[in-house]
Formats: sequence, C-alpha cells, structure tokens
Amino acid sequence: MTTQRTDILKHYLRYLKLERNVTGNTLDAYERDVLKLMQFLDAEGLDPCYVGLPELQQFAASLHDLGVGARSQCRILSGVRSFFRFLELDGYRDDDPTELLESPQTGDHLPEVLTTEEVDRLEEAIDLSEPLGQRNRAIVEVLFSCGLRVSELVGLRLENIYADERFLRIYGKGRKERLVPISERALHELSLWFIDRNGLKIKPGEESYVFLNRLGAHLTRTMILIMIKRLAQEAGIQKTISPHTLRHSFATALLEGGADLRAIQAMLGHESIGTTEIYTHIDMTKLRQEILEHHPRNKR
Repeated sequence: MTTQRTDILKHYLRYLKLERNVTGNTLDAYERDVLKLMQFLDAEGLDPCYVGLPELQQFAASLHDLGVGARSQCRILSGVRSFFRFLELDGYRDDDPTELLESPQTGDHLPEVLTTEEVDRLEEAIDLSEPLGQRNRAIVEVLFSCGLRVSELVGLRLENIYADERFLRIYGKGRKERLVPISERALHELSLWFIDRNGLKIKPGEESYVFLNRLGAHLTRTMILIMIKRLAQEAGIQKTISPHTLRHSFATALLEGGADLRAIQAMLGHESIGTTEIYTHIDMTKLRQEILEHHPRNKR
C-alpha cells in the first residue's frame, strides 16, 4: 500500500474514532474491510480516489469467488460504503461510487433462542462446588435477564451496578450509554458471586471488573463463548448456541410477554427499530407452530 493510501486509512480510522465514536472491535472490523478493498485495488492497479462502480462490483464478486458467505459479504460491503462516504466527505472524491452497489441477499435467517426452561437447564448444569461455578451461574443469569452483548458483560464494572434501584449502566456500541433493568434473581446470583470474588487475589487495574478469572483478571469474550457451549453440551441442549443466544432469548421472552418493540429496542441498545423487528419474525414463527399443533383443523 502506498504512503498516500496509508495516510488515507489513518485519516479514515481517526474519523471513525473521533467523529463517529466507533471503538474496539467495531473499529478493527472497519479497518479489516478497507484493507481487503485495498488489497484488491492494489492487485488491479486501481486508486480508491478514482475507482468507479464497475470496479467495486468486481470487488464484491471477488468476495463471492473466495467463498465469503453472504452475511460476511454484506458486512464487508457495509464497511466499504462507510469508507467511500468518508472519501467524499473529506474531499478526496466528488462522489460516492457505492450508492448503487448492491449487497447479496441473505435470506430470512432467524437466530436460535432458548426457552426459560432451557436457560434453567444451563444453570443447573453448572457445578457450584467448583471455584468459579457461582460466577458462571451469575454470567448466564445476567446475560438472560438483561440481554447484554457479551462485550458489554465482560466490560461491566462494579460502579455500574445500582442494586437498590435494580438497573445496570451499560456502555454499548460506540460507547453509547443506556440503563438496563436487572432482575432480583440476577442480583441474587451476583451477590453470591461477590462472596467468592472477595476471596480472589485481583490483579492491579482489574479491581472494578465484575467478572474475573481465577487469576484475578477480567474475562474475554472467548472465555464466555467456550463456557456457554460447554454448558449447553452438559445440559443436553442440541441447539447451536453462543452467549448472543441468551440476548436473543431475552428479547424474544419480552416480546412474547407483551413488551412494546420500542422498549425492547431501548433495552437492547439498537440504533434502528429495524434491527429489533427480527424478533417479531421469531414470534410469528412460534405462533404459526402453535396454530399448526393446536388448531382443531390441524389435528388428525
């Protein structure tokens, strides 16, 4: 990559960080998307400041040829659109060639959800005699009761738990702040974990993190993913699940209980109501199944 392109990339990442308030994993993803584009342009001898729609369509086609899945293609092309909007905004270009760039159809993929009974089975599969058993139970309960992203859970700090008022202060994508109610049961599981937590030797600088490993350092997303998958296996749950499944289950349970879609949007921290509307499809899928199973015209 030439010096000019390196400078453009630096300016773009600074723009994302300072003006769009993008941080952490999201910032890394945007950078990876642009690097994929730059790699393609370098091979074709093209300049991002002058490239047109046909060349970008070729780039999109190359992703397909490389075996990149439709959803990943959509995410990469979303990052490319963001990059070209920046180039136009910052005066590198007079236009945005991605305005007519189409993304592949991904189909109506609905995420897996767990019933409350299945969440209970996850928690019952935890061996509380193990040193970190209570921590794991608290993690499952907080994920399900509050609908947190796993990144929000690992970043949760003691000062952001308001037990008397029964809510958490959460910093989500782009460091956007929201208040999330927390159930009495989740608070109870946390209080039991804090007893065990007090016995840990905590690393300097890690004192305020709620969830710690046995060495006294805060957890990573990968640690929680491994733990949830192991618990699902031990609980005999056949669904393919991850920590995010508990977030989907939280939203679906609220919708089935009659919660307003806007309220669910606020609790999940979704910018767009369109993102939250996927849960109406899940609810309708369940409703259809109920009708097929229980309506007298469907009984044989």
